Amino acid sequence: MRTWDWSYTGHVLPDLLRGLLVTLEATALGSVLAFALGLVWALAFRAPTRWVRWPVGAVVEFVRNTPLLVQLFFLFYVLPTTGLTFSPLTTGVIGLGLHYSTYTAEVYRAGIDGVPPGQWEAATALSLPRRRTWTAVILPQAIRRVVPALGNYVIAMFKDTPMLAAITVLDMLKQAEEAGAESFRYTEPITVVGLLFVLIAYPTSLLMRALERRLGN
Repeated sequence: MRTWDWSYTGHVLPDLLRGLLVTLEATALGSVLAFALGLVWALAFRAPTRWVRWPVGAVVEFVRNTPLLVQLFFLFYVLPTTGLTFSPLTTGVIGLGLHYSTYTAEVYRAGIDGVPPGQWEAATALSLPRRRTWTAVILPQAIRRVVPALGNYVIAMFKDTPMLAAITVLDMLKQAEEAGAESFRYTEPITVVGLLFVLIAYPTSLLMRALERRLGN
């Protein structure tokens, strides 16, 4: 059994940290896309016409019930055959954002449903326009309620970013894989990657719990 090689760990650490920056970038951009698209889906679910609700519902269910890895492969390998080609990182961000938007949509919908009926009635009594009702009354209350849940999905997305290595994104896992392939030593880079994930994901989860308690008071 090989012993831990600290000099080799120091040699590969800079590459792993560069991979960490890519991982964080993919998570941040994917989260922004997931939050924006999720809100669009949630509002579409409440559209007055079924010709909007049904197609949106079908798309959301299809994306939610297919594996993220399959979606990434479709975007990276199949979509270019139609003439649409993106960089690996952009493809990964689109895949993560689209996939997780189907979950954030349910979070937003729960938050909207949780707004007391009196708020809707008050907006109606004040004759507020529909857009004003949503932007000034309903959405601020709904989003405040679901911030911790959205944060939990950011953590989940962060832990799913290693899948981007399958489409050649140089994230932490891909950097570790390449380092191991060059030296035939996988223990150090893979272990460091796991530790970096824990060091970021666990404190963030504690922060989300504290935020949930604070917003719940």
